[in-house]
Amino acid sequence: MGKRRRVAERRKTRPAVLGGMIAVVVVGAGFGVYALYDGGAAADERTSAADHKAVKTGPLTAAEVRTASTRFLTAWQQGRTTEAAAATDDPSAATALLTGYTKDAHLKGVTLRTGTATGAKVPFSVKATVAYQSLSKPLAYDSSLTVVRRKSDGKPLVGWHASVVHPDLKDGDTLVTGESGTPPIKALDRDGGELTTATYPSLGTVLDGLREKFGKTAGGKAGVELRVVRGKASEAAKLSDKTLVELSKGTPGTVKTTLSPTLQAAAEKQVDQRARASVVVMRPSTGEILAVANSGHGFNTAFQGSLAPGSTMKIVTSTMLFEKGLVTPDASHPCPKTYKLAGWTFHNDADSEIKKGTFKLSFGASCNNAFINFAPKLSNSDLTQEAQQVYGLGLNNWAIGVPSFDGSVPVQSGAQMGASLIGQGGVRMNPLNMASVAATVESGVFRQPYLVAPTVDHRTLAKASRTMSSKTQSQLKDVMRYTAAYGTAAKAMAGLGPDYGAKTGSAEVDGQKKPNGWLTAYRGDLAAAGVVQAGGHGGDTAGPIVAALLKMGG
Repeated sequence: MGKRRRVAERRKTRPAVLGGMIAVVVVGAGFGVYALYDGGAAADERTSAADHKAVKTGPLTAAEVRTASTRFLTAWQQGRTTEAAAATDDPSAATALLTGYTKDAHLKGVTLRTGTATGAKVPFSVKATVAYQSLSKPLAYDSSLTVVRRKSDGKPLVGWHASVVHPDLKDGDTLVTGESGTPPIKALDRDGGELTTATYPSLGTVLDGLREKFGKTAGGKAGVELRVVRGKASEAAKLSDKTLVELSKGTPGTVKTTLSPTLQAAAEKQVDQRARASVVVMRPSTGEILAVANSGHGFNTAFQGSLAPGSTMKIVTSTMLFEKGLVTPDASHPCPKTYKLAGWTFHNDADSEIKKGTFKLSFGASCNNAFINFAPKLSNSDLTQEAQQVYGLGLNNWAIGVPSFDGSVPVQSGAQMGASLIGQGGVRMNPLNMASVAATVESGVFRQPYLVAPTVDHRTLAKASRTMSSKTQSQLKDVMRYTAAYGTAAKAMAGLGPDYGAKTGSAEVDGQKKPNGWLTAYRGDLAAAGVVQAGGHGGDTAGPIVAALLKMGG
């Protein structure tokens, strides 16, 4: 018995990586499992009696990363689903998705080629064929995996996430090939021209959203395709299903949007000049969205982002202060260098201060403590109510035509309430929300932004419960006009006056060296807002993007 075992061990073969291609040498039917697992079965047998040993910890070695990744990728490539799943730290989830890869997605002929590992992360490329009934098309993409240690014994395994199988998958999503439940759509701009990602690269998520919302009612016929079907977590995040390969074209229905071809093209050009930039342009008098663009073409930050808006939130705060009669633009109101509230010490940017000046000067200079020092005179819910009742924010009922986040201004107390007054704390917005804030100031009335006219599907648009007074609107325009002419937005907004107003913002983010830069502004019957994440001051980063689009007129 011992002799036979030694012979078997001498005959074991290891998977070889040849030019990045996973190759498995199988010597006899009895040794296939050894080849696949790099001696794993024998090793498990030898160590089963030594379970009392300490759990292995510490950084993974290059050999451990190579062995664990090769074990998984080899099994996947050979269609050994159960064995591939066993090489991960979540065999149940891995089995379900890898089984569906063949059964539901109808993918065959999978070929995997590894790249150069970086630490525990191993990049790899995938080539396969999507074959459904008599239809077939090639599929190729890049992905990656990360090797981790199993907590129970320290064994190196592939850390399981759905994105290992395809980078567009979130945990809980699946891949399906078949007749699409949603027919394709042909999206049109406001002038009747077709909107495509070839012309407007950042509209991918918008077009996906339009198809999901209007595909079944726009008069089209479904085709056959490989698509990402979203799970509960992705649906909660308002992510739409995504087509990866179209095997046969359906007949598209037609959906007309409010997008302006000239402004959309200009918005795409502007955000592509900066990393992590997003912008929205809309018309205050109607609520029509005229342009939306993101420099990253994956997640739609402009519509669905949830970011602290920084000092652009001072527009809403000022509305509340004016309505309550706590201050007027020209009232004397100093901005101290520091202000203590509920155990926190708040600072201004660069520790600046305004010893003698008006509230309008503090607004234009974006001096934080001129706003936070009103906190003792406010109730915890005042800002939340102002945002909801006048600006329609945080109601979770906007219906713009595609998935969107409607902003959030939670009720907070103490120092967090003070932070909310300057757009930090728990306040979260995106460029769509802040463009709407500027539009509400310009027109004096909240008109819910929309990308597709409500007459198309007879949906009800969100409404604010009350309208700001003409006096409050005049005061807001006064301070925003001053900011655009002489304050932190003056450089960006130069030459756009006199019918204009703006507010900059720099939102601090934990662990981020530079703040997110914001600017929201209006000019005539246009309003726009932009953010450049980790870009620095809003006037220097988002400012030029917004100003360039407002300069084009409507």
